[in-house]
Amino acid sequence: MTTVGICDSQPITAQGLRSVLAEAGDMELTHITASPAEAIQLAADGSPDIFVFDKSFGAHAVLNWLARWRDAGRPCAVVVWGHSISEPEALRLLQRGVRGIVRKSAPIPKVLACLRAVARGTSWMEDELLRDVVTSPRHSRSGLTPRERQVLELVEQGLKNKEIARELGIRPGTVKIHLKHIFEKTGVRGRYGLALTGMQEKGLLTLPQNPVEQTEIALRRSDEAGGR
Repeated sequence: MTTVGICDSQPITAQGLRSVLAEAGDMELTHITASPAEAIQLAADGSPDIFVFDKSFGAHAVLNWLARWRDAGRPCAVVVWGHSISEPEALRLLQRGVRGIVRKSAPIPKVLACLRAVARGTSWMEDELLRDVVTSPRHSRSGLTPRERQVLELVEQGLKNKEIARELGIRPGTVKIHLKHIFEKTGVRGRYGLALTGMQEKGLLTLPQNPVEQTEIALRRSDEAGGR
């Protein structure tokens, strides 16, 4: 049985999650708190397997809590949920060690899918948060030049163009040209996509497949089954 804790600003929401998990049967809500400060105490009392943190406390509060939670020495897998989560916020949370990101308005099956994936030890992000990101790049990153790889690594670290230029001793305009070539060579759209697919290649994140890919995989598996 997977144990789940939650820190949410609305007690009724926590009770709703308790009911959902009770019906699911394989997870149980064992810890409920209404403030980040109270949630830290769980590290001393015995943390659950998964902890769900409400983004409505504010981005700064979430990041501060994550740092304090790790410092407490009893880390567990953290899921952040909220009514709205921007792409930069989602990326920043993943880079800080969050294992699951899902909207509060997501259908119950998706919330359960998130929690179960995290319980299995994988990272999970709701597909609505990916939007224009290409989850399977057209080309390998092996075709990038050494300078393009340097730019890419700094993008994945969250640096902006001016910061990358200063780090590499080049002009911001040159950084833009390198990024244009990187997008063309990898087939990935935008800085957000580069960072996410980079995390995917490193095994830090499993991105959902798009419908076309899902259909192709299903057909391939069907053909393989028919050939046995």
